Amino acid sequence: MNGRGSSRSLLALLLPLLLVVAACGRGAPAAPGPDGSITLRLAFFPNLTHAVALVGSARGTFQEALGPNVTLDLKTFNAGPALIEALFAGEIDIGYVGPNPAINGYVRSNGQALRIIAGACSGGASLIVRPDAGIASPADLAGKTFATPQFGGTQDVAMRHLLRAHGLKTADQGGTVTVLPTQNPEILTLFQQGAIDGAWVPEPWATRLIQEAGGKVFIDERSQWPDGSFVTTHVIVSTAFLNARPDLVEAFLRGHVATVRDIQEDPEAARSLVNQEIERLTSVPLPSQVLDQALTTLAFTYDPLASTLFVMAGHAFELGFLGDEQPDLSGIYDLGPLNAVLAEEGLDPIALP
Repeated sequence: MNGRGSSRSLLALLLPLLLVVAACGRGAPAAPGPDGSITLRLAFFPNLTHAVALVGSARGTFQEALGPNVTLDLKTFNAGPALIEALFAGEIDIGYVGPNPAINGYVRSNGQALRIIAGACSGGASLIVRPDAGIASPADLAGKTFATPQFGGTQDVAMRHLLRAHGLKTADQGGTVTVLPTQNPEILTLFQQGAIDGAWVPEPWATRLIQEAGGKVFIDERSQWPDGSFVTTHVIVSTAFLNARPDLVEAFLRGHVATVRDIQEDPEAARSLVNQEIERLTSVPLPSQVLDQALTTLAFTYDPLASTLFVMAGHAFELGFLGDEQPDLSGIYDLGPLNAVLAEEGLDPIALP
């Protein structure tokens, strides 16, 4: 191949990465106003696993920690990949998101776009099956149809890893098990219709499948992890914002830690506020019986449970979601600001594995 052809080939290989890195570069925070004011753009989902974000913003705990010169601009999302794309585009500074989207964002940007700075939620995901589907053991998963919320998402990886661990293959790999990435509301409808045999879903959808569609728990994901703890939601920050305003990152985490402790100390008050916020943001509150049951499967914590994220990343890689080479995630965490806040409060620091 001549030199010109080689150059074109090299450019074709590098262009996707260059575009991602360029997008990450647009993530710098807005310039302060004449009076020193600045806007912090915070992203989260209107659901139970993001309860810390709902409570902290509604109570004003985040705003109080950030101070009067910071305007908190709240942005809601319904899926992790969309939140990560917004971070790439420089539209958010800090966000609450699940483990797999954060891993994917870190890997896609060659470790440049984001850092995980705290935990937020553990637990709250289960494989629910129809009682008449004849599923009593992992071997019974063969020949069945299941749904997960999103291809390559956290529950999708968990479902596919379970199948792989028991020697089963999905239909697209020549096996007998069908896995359908489907939006959570549609999963409930398909389950009620008997069109799927089960679904691996987060709360409150697992509880809704049980209470509204007669499902039963086949696997509570807590049973798959030591001490029943695994990361469901954590806090990420754009690297550009972290580098530009470490003071605001630490201030935000001060509010985050305070909110986690408030929820732990008074879960009933938090429960009511979370449902009020869900109703405000989605127009539909959760039924009390769904809310009560779903919350029993969740734990709120500022510990990012890093060891479980590394295990999840290994599962995703084995399934082919993270490229041909095992990604290096050694730089995905920056717990310095969190540990500074914990030291202020006389709390034990969080160590990485």
